[in-house]
Amino acid sequence: MPQIKIYQEDDIPSPMRRLWQTFASNPFALAGLWVIVGLLFFTLFGPWLAPFSPEAQNPKALLLPPSWDPAGTVEHFLGTDDLGRDIFSRILHGVQLTFGMSLAVVITALLLGFVIGAISGMMKGIKSSILGHLLDALLSIPSLLMAILVVAVLGPGLGNVFWAVGIALTPQFVRAIHQAIHEELQKEYVTAARLDGANSAQIFWYVIMPNVWEVVIIQTTLAISTAILDIAALGFLNLGAQAPSPEWGAMVFQGLDNLLTAPWTMTIPGLAILFTVLAVNLVGDGLRSALAPIKN
Repeated sequence: MPQIKIYQEDDIPSPMRRLWQTFASNPFALAGLWVIVGLLFFTLFGPWLAPFSPEAQNPKALLLPPSWDPAGTVEHFLGTDDLGRDIFSRILHGVQLTFGMSLAVVITALLLGFVIGAISGMMKGIKSSILGHLLDALLSIPSLLMAILVVAVLGPGLGNVFWAVGIALTPQFVRAIHQAIHEELQKEYVTAARLDGANSAQIFWYVIMPNVWEVVIIQTTLAISTAILDIAALGFLNLGAQAPSPEWGAMVFQGLDNLLTAPWTMTIPGLAILFTVLAVNLVGDGLRSALAPIKN
């Protein structure tokens, strides 16, 4: 028969410890977490670790294959592109532009969406209803399409991509937080807090928010993967980062011309996008599974 572990009163794990234990028991989520930790490290230190400048051209090393190919060299571990630029160095610099920018965009959208969603969620009556219908209309537009519309107005470039993707993601945070707070307001414990004399601010911070953090965390992980794909897609469409930027989506676009003769110039940055999004989604799924028993 399975053994049941009985905790003494002093040995009962805290919610954060239980969260970590449940999360760490999922090997896929843990692997995704290590990938994200590595990406964060390269976001901060990648440019200093890169062996070459991302824009340095070497006419003597055009379209060198990766080092595992017989024609490749160890000096250019992941090969070079049609201008002789080192792909490994460009990938390391691109971590800041794709992954790092996605984090900055999501944090900005989270802060703005949290404020708007919290204020609207605490509202009642026609104001809350109007905002809810407005958010439904905005969310009916895919985030990438909305980002393309914003870039079409502002013009291409990384700076405009930041605001375009941020504007596209903010309604998702507003809607998620608005809906979560609105649902919590219907619970009996909120009514009990009001009867105890708690004001709106106390109800929001001490009664509602502890039950909304799960929604915020899950929405944030989803938004990070969406931001990565949107930034890369805009770069691929030549609406975001412009050449010779080492942004991963722009690198995929720049490698299209050499797809048949030098497929590594396109597949390597494409795989970087794939594994980054996969890691973020694995962590998000792990957090969702770990948070569920704590909430219950």
